[in-house]
Amino acid sequence: MGDLNLWAILVAAITSFMLGGLWYSPALFGNAWNRLANDSRPKGDGHPARVFGVSFLFSLIAATAFAYWLGPNPPLPHALKHGLLAGACLVAASFGINYQFANRSFQLWLIDGGYHTVQFLLFGLVLGLWH
Repeated sequence: MGDLNLWAILVAAITSFMLGGLWYSPALFGNAWNRLANDSRPKGDGHPARVFGVSFLFSLIAATAFAYWLGPNPPLPHALKHGLLAGACLVAASFGINYQFANRSFQLWLIDGGYHTVQFLLFGLVLGLWH
């Protein structure tokens, strides 16, 4: 862990957090996501500070694990390829399994799986460029 670029990991987590804000906003997929997820979301009054704080913590954990998987100073093509692999083939595919059993829509899976695919591509971009 000592050889990993902690600043790059932090920036990667921040980019993920910023992507989520845009991805799930009305400007992109927020309205569709709200419509599609409305029936399946647990109802509650999760405080925004808790929701955003926990979400950022998970982004930081994911970015750290991804950086560990890549190793120190990964070449950009390697980091991007692994970002696509992790986002689309590990995260989105795993979501797909859960979404099938939960009877969630294919469109909802595309939105959520797409977010995580782009998230890990951003992780790869930051970690592949910042040595």
